[in-house]
Amino acid sequence: MGERKKVSLTTKIFIALILGVITGLSLHPMKENIFVDKYLLNFIFAFLGNGFVRAIRMVVVPLVLCSLVMGSAGIEDVTKLGRIGIKTLAFYLTTTAFAVVLALVGGNIINPGKGVNLQDLSQVAVSTPETKPFVEILLDMIPLNPIEALATGNMLQIIVFAILLGVALSLLGEKASNIKKLFEEGNAVSLKLVELIMKLAPFGVYGLIAKTFTTLGYVALIPLFKYFMGVVIILMLHCLITYQGILILLGRYNPIKFFKGFAPTMMVGFSTASSSACLPSSLKTVQETFGISKTISSFTIPLGNTINMDGTAVMQGIATIFIAQIYGKDLTLAHYVSIILTATLASIGTAGVPGVGVIMLGMVLVQVGLPLEGIGLVMGIDRFVDMFRTMINVTGDAVCTMVIAKTEGEQLK
Repeated sequence: MGERKKVSLTTKIFIALILGVITGLSLHPMKENIFVDKYLLNFIFAFLGNGFVRAIRMVVVPLVLCSLVMGSAGIEDVTKLGRIGIKTLAFYLTTTAFAVVLALVGGNIINPGKGVNLQDLSQVAVSTPETKPFVEILLDMIPLNPIEALATGNMLQIIVFAILLGVALSLLGEKASNIKKLFEEGNAVSLKLVELIMKLAPFGVYGLIAKTFTTLGYVALIPLFKYFMGVVIILMLHCLITYQGILILLGRYNPIKFFKGFAPTMMVGFSTASSSACLPSSLKTVQETFGISKTISSFTIPLGNTINMDGTAVMQGIATIFIAQIYGKDLTLAHYVSIILTATLASIGTAGVPGVGVIMLGMVLVQVGLPLEGIGLVMGIDRFVDMFRTMINVTGDAVCTMVIAKTEGEQLK
């Protein structure tokens, strides 16, 4: 007998996703049943899904710290680090701004809020963060206490501290070789943990998807179907045209080959709706599948995980048009410019955890004078939207990493 063909992780995750949808839709009519609610929804599904996400997030902080320190320390020429940093920031901010523009154009073509009855949509009480001046956002990136930043998982502060620590190790050279080796071993241990945790991904995906569809069902999407489809269409266009166009022109890489190699990470992003949960898988994939050096990938992936939120920016652009149309408010050119700037800057401070993008939407609504209650209109299906936008966010991180690596003379697998 021939050797049994091994089922890939991507296939296992996809099967788990389909089974989760079928299970959720089957149980949705019975979601009020005590057994379904207490034992399936809030015990088995919650444990499988949330347990997987917690396990992934458990290694995020040590992995970000070790990988960024190694990435910065590995670039012996500090001017090269500055060059990579400038190119990475330029890529992320430019594509995010373009994503918002694409969303506004697409939103005005699709008109998601036209013909939707306000009475059909649930009103949800929402608390939104106060809009900070840009200078405060910059100052908040500098940690007063690095240990506190690590303990609370403040990614922007961790990134700044890790990069500076890596630069210091690079400048010290042999004097700090033992500390450098410690971070190198810490990075290897973190990646091994990721490899072990990812074996549980199909179970986690099943739990997350089954719980989502058991709770909401497909009926919940009907009143907001145009908004949902509008976001998904623009996200797919951004992924297939913007990202892959850049990958072909600047990275000289085959998009089909890219999607084949990056599919498992995209599936993790889709099912967990958490960019942070994808970070370990993204790092492992770009390094092992695409052959990108740790020097570059350990810098661009964690940075992109924190500031590259194109999917979130698309959602905010279309959601703003949707809410404006619902409330009968006409947006001017000044409003559109304000949306582009606010959504782009807001993406810098958006945490990579499920659902936070819709809260950050409050900043954009405030800028254009729309009622904050409008957030409640999109919250009912935001879990579904979040799955798609997270998948696009992590894809953008990988494309940027490949382009930067190519411009630095690396050969991609």
